[in-house]
Amino acid sequence: METTSDYQCAYCGEFNTTFIDISAGFSQSYVEDCQVCCRPNLLSVSVDRESLEIQIATEYNG
Repeated sequence: METTSDYQCAYCGEFNTTFIDISAGFSQSYVEDCQVCCRPNLLSVSVDRESLEIQIATEYNG
């Protein structure tokens, strides 16, 4: 199951939308470039098992 979620770039502060594949697990981390400043962000994704609510923490990966 794939859905979208927003995160704030750890470098420039702009909001980005990303696709989350929930079937990949309830705890994921990967690097994605900001759609505005193109800097890499380490995304730590947490999905609530019951509500499927998504939270994303970002860290500048540069």
